[in-house]
Amino acid sequence: IALGRERISRKMTCAPAVSGFKPYGGVETGEKREVVFLLCEEYESIRLCDYDRLTQQEAAAEMGVSRPTLTRIYRSAREKVAQAFVEGRQLVIEGGKVYYASGWFVCGECGSLFNDPNGLNGTDGCPLCGSRAVERVSDSTKPKKQDKA
Repeated sequence: IALGRERISRKMTCAPAVSGFKPYGGVETGEKREVVFLLCEEYESIRLCDYDRLTQQEAAAEMGVSRPTLTRIYRSAREKVAQAFVEGRQLVIEGGKVYYASGWFVCGECGSLFNDPNGLNGTDGCPLCGSRAVERVSDSTKPKKQDKA
């Protein structure tokens, strides 16, 4: 079975401020409606295009994807938001293949790379080995893991 090319990670500037939305004030029918899941990269496309008012070309560059890929992500996001809004469904923001553009750290002991998605400008230590020998790597790009010799 050919699954195609592996999807590349999409860059996010920061984590969403909330994890979702619930409708209120509607007529209760007693039936449970399915939740609509908005992927993190779909959230980011709406944030960049609609909230930050970037062009699709600018938003694509910001996320590290091609413009046609951004268009597909953005269209899917808008369809999901519209479905949740019109059908009165809960919207949950989670999942997707993303990495955060800020707060990258490398552990001096085990070489693990990790980030600070909430931009707290610090860390309590390596999440893998617990070492406090961590160092900030980059605020603008996802670092490449270096092979140990």
